[in-house]
Amino acid sequence: MKEKLYGLVLDQSQKLLEMADAIFDRPEYDGEEYFAAGLLEDYLEENGFQVERGLTDWPTAFRATWKQGEGGPRIGLLCEYDALRQLGHGCGHHMQGPCICGTAVALKNAGITKPFEVVVYGTPAEETRGAKITMWDNGYFRDIDVALMMHGGPDTCVDEKSLAMNSYQVIFHGQRAHAALAPEKGRSALDALLLAFQGVEFLREHVREDTRMHYTIEETPGPANVVPVRAVGSFTLRSYSREVLNEVCQRFEQIIQGAALMADVTYDMSKDKQMDNKVPCLTLNEIIMKNAEDCKAPGVTPPRKKTGSTDFGNVTNRMPGSCIRVQFVPTGTSSHSQAYVDAGKSPEAHEAVLTGAKILAATAWDLIATEGIMEKLWQDFEAAKKNA
Repeated sequence: MKEKLYGLVLDQSQKLLEMADAIFDRPEYDGEEYFAAGLLEDYLEENGFQVERGLTDWPTAFRATWKQGEGGPRIGLLCEYDALRQLGHGCGHHMQGPCICGTAVALKNAGITKPFEVVVYGTPAEETRGAKITMWDNGYFRDIDVALMMHGGPDTCVDEKSLAMNSYQVIFHGQRAHAALAPEKGRSALDALLLAFQGVEFLREHVREDTRMHYTIEETPGPANVVPVRAVGSFTLRSYSREVLNEVCQRFEQIIQGAALMADVTYDMSKDKQMDNKVPCLTLNEIIMKNAEDCKAPGVTPPRKKTGSTDFGNVTNRMPGSCIRVQFVPTGTSSHSQAYVDAGKSPEAHEAVLTGAKILAATAWDLIATEGIMEKLWQDFEAAKKNA
């Protein structure tokens, strides 16, 4: 069956690679990926999937389904297709949709008699607002038992963890006055922001070692001879545990309140986005990597123990899931770089699309065919979540 699935992926290769190159050539951003979403939706619909175009809050998100029989595992295949402003596809997202489509169509056409369902989700704006966050809140992804993704990278591997993340914008509002002639009449918004920065530094000593805290000034407060009436700060807090991060965020919010009280100013605070940590499912990772080796994927390496933050964490914090990264640039190459862009339509990128689809199709077959495997995945997931 796996050899048959490989062949069914290769049968689609011309169309899959044409789609990848077309998405690369027309980079789109931040929930406005109409061309990419339409291309993927059309392909799935032409190949017999029921496609729901535009999901709550996200006109460029989609859900496509195909079902064989009753019961069996519900295989979730997720893809991104947004680019980076001023850079283009510097993270390789143009490869994901074609790879996932190739996987889905191969599974549909393989003649598998066991019951299963394929659910493809198109998820916009990963680089910015993180559509998966609100998609989960709006009730999506609850119709799948496992979540699978593909990503291009400098090595072929899976991840074990990612950082949960909360991002804040804080605007302090003071009272303007002449800094020399009437300083007593002024209330400095900048003083409050600097106090907040200092408070974060004091907090840094009393958090778990995997906690990360970053901040910056977003706007110039103004000339030195005028008491600043407005100061805008951006703060990002991270941890490999959502529970730990929630406690840190509560303490951070008290720091902001305290800074405003000390400077005698007011403030507005907003959360830009809230990403959860990935919970590793080691059994699933092992299945994926065994299939990567069987496919003779390039650059196979051990799992990455730690990564940054992604809205995929908001899915894999709640169910077994994993992303196979397939090598298409040299080991050590950073994502979000010109090197990723330069390799975006290379033979290596094209091969990564097809190899990723083979790996995911074979993994899905293992989940469909192996008795009790889904129960094992969920047991591993629940155990890992308790230890996060």
